[in-house]
Amino acid sequence: MIGKTRQIETEPRGVLVPQFAAGAFRHERLAPCADLAGLVEHYWFVAWDMQGHPPQQQETLPHPNVHLVIEHDTDGVYGVHTARYTKQLAGQGFAFGIKFRPGGFRPFLGHAVAGIADRRVALAQVFGRAGAELVRQVRACAAPAAMAAAAQAFLLARRPPEDAHAGRAAALVAAIASDPAVLTVEALAGQAGMNKRALQRLFQQYVGVGPKWVIKRYRMHEAVAQLQAGAAPALARLALDLGYYDQAHFVREFTALVGKPPGEYLRQLPLPAAP
Repeated sequence: MIGKTRQIETEPRGVLVPQFAAGAFRHERLAPCADLAGLVEHYWFVAWDMQGHPPQQQETLPHPNVHLVIEHDTDGVYGVHTARYTKQLAGQGFAFGIKFRPGGFRPFLGHAVAGIADRRVALAQVFGRAGAELVRQVRACAAPAAMAAAAQAFLLARRPPEDAHAGRAAALVAAIASDPAVLTVEALAGQAGMNKRALQRLFQQYVGVGPKWVIKRYRMHEAVAQLQAGAAPALARLALDLGYYDQAHFVREFTALVGKPPGEYLRQLPLPAAP
């Protein structure tokens, strides 16, 4: 029996445009069943209706995850996207996705996940004709829960043998995300009890990007989250807290990834709702 999915209520991280000025936008996330929890982080669904309004631009920061995505007009497996992700939302549309845990797609892919970084791979290339059937099933569903159920049945039927390396990669990425003190590859290697070269090989094989990239991206996620919450200290203090040598270095990296300096990004955020 396939376990039911449940709604995830926590706010997603890395969404640079938390609200749109016009139109309707819907975003849901559903947790996988226990048998897939080690491989899948969650299923997600977005839908938009911008009819009668100008297109709206959605931007998100990259995560160290592989996504299987089925949209109203395209589909594919997307390796880790190393730059800011930008999409113009016009008219009506939807997208359903499977967000695999770091390391969780390597057992399905069968080779180094670094080979598909910043790339889209056709579903048929990984799953054969069954991939096309999954696309058909998901597009025929009327609700996100039904889409997630179809995807879950698909993955359970192809669940690979347990891979200890995948689990270790996921645990190390989780340690980076949860521990602000992990600011260098050397610190992570010491915590993992691995030498630096072995750690880098594990990340290239199972995550798709190096540990230094993951550390820097999660620190930038933290910076954006603090700015959005209105809880960020002065930029100089924030830069030091996130492991940067100085404010200028932090501002350069923030601007390169987010597309604007921290002060400008903060000014364009919507004001918090009145209590």
